[in-house]
Amino acid sequence: MDLTFAFTGVVLAAPLLLVIYAWIRLTSPGPGLFRQVRVGAGRREFVMYKFRTMRTDADPKVHADYVRRLMAGEVKPVDGLYKLDNDARITRAGRFLRRTSLDELPQLLNVLRGDMSLVGPRPVLSFEVELFPDWAARRFEVQPGLTGLWQVSGRNQLTMVQGLRLDLEYVAHQSIWLDLLIMIKTLPAVLGRSAR
Repeated sequence: MDLTFAFTGVVLAAPLLLVIYAWIRLTSPGPGLFRQVRVGAGRREFVMYKFRTMRTDADPKVHADYVRRLMAGEVKPVDGLYKLDNDARITRAGRFLRRTSLDELPQLLNVLRGDMSLVGPRPVLSFEVELFPDWAARRFEVQPGLTGLWQVSGRNQLTMVQGLRLDLEYVAHQSIWLDLLIMIKTLPAVLGRSAR
C-alpha cells in the first residue's frame, strides 16, 4: 500500500512539486529541497526530504532550545498552538508551505526508498530522542510516517508528551484499517490548520 500510494502521489503531484520547487528557488536564495537526518524504525538514521521553508542561514539551536523547553513543560501555547511564534527564520513561501503541509510532500520519496511509511509516528531528530522518556521507546518499533495519529489528533495543539502517547497508541493498535482511517482524516486536519 505504501509503495502504490506513494508512487501514485508522486506521479499525480509532479507538476505541483515542480511549481513549489521553482517558487522556493525564485523567492529566496538556496536549494529548493531541505535534507535532514532523522531517526526512524529501530532508531536507524536516514536522510529525510522536505521543501525548504527557512533561510539557509537559519540557526537550528532556536528549534532545539524550544523543544527542550517544551519537553520540560516550560512552554505555553500561543493562540492554542505549541509552536515557535513569529519565527523570523521562515521564508514567506515557507509560511504557506508549512501551514498547508505542502513542505512535507517530498517525503513521498522517503516512502518509496523504504525509510518511511505513509502512516506512523513522525520522524524525529536525534537530539529529540535523547529527551524522550524511557516509556516512549516503543514508537521506534514501526516506520515513521508522512502522517500519523498525532498529526490528525491535534498536532501543534498538543504537547510533545501528549503526542508521544498517541504514537504509542498507534503502535499498540496498528492495522491497515487504522492507517486508512488516519489517511482519510489527514486532509480535513490539514485544511483545518490552513484556515488558522
